[in-house]
Amino acid sequence: MKQNLSQRELLAKAALKYAENIHLAEDYLASRGITREVARVARYGVVSEPEVGHEAFIGRLSIPYITKTGVVDLRFRSLNPAVEPKYMGMTGAETKMYNVLDIDRAGDWIGVCEGELDTITLSGCVGIPCVGVPGANSWKRHYTRLLADFERVFVFADGDQPGKEFATSLARELPVTVVQLPEGEDVNSAYVKYGAGYIREKAGLDG
Repeated sequence: MKQNLSQRELLAKAALKYAENIHLAEDYLASRGITREVARVARYGVVSEPEVGHEAFIGRLSIPYITKTGVVDLRFRSLNPAVEPKYMGMTGAETKMYNVLDIDRAGDWIGVCEGELDTITLSGCVGIPCVGVPGANSWKRHYTRLLADFERVFVFADGDQPGKEFATSLARELPVTVVQLPEGEDVNSAYVKYGAGYIREKAGLDG
């Protein structure tokens, strides 16, 4: 079902409102190596005073999905690792590709990974243009067409079985370079432990 203009406006209004509270997530973001500036550019926020229908998301990190036409979706992440579910989304929202503006910003190559925080880590902290999907099983066939013109597509595979299967499935659709992360690590955890240089070196982009 297509979103109408008023739905887009409501999402944009909510994202703007929640972004004013990003300071409430400062400790959490710092623990993930994500600076206030990177979070600001990504328009992250915290749900303090929820918009109508967002009451279930109070206290969560607000992650807007932004395209050329504006905010098209919001996802919400728990700031407390003990709180489940880790991620929550808008009722009835279709799965979308995250950080699609990097497709236009990128040059000859681009990265793909699982998870919004991993994507923004690569794009904002490591300096590798990147798009992402919410999880290993979220890839849709038409996403492949969006990346078909790049000379190289780097898939940053989490160090677990779903991550390896995600990379394998993309390799069937695109000529990809798989960057396999160590067992138990994802992009963000590897960045926090080893730094941006480690990830760029793993991808052969340290030159």
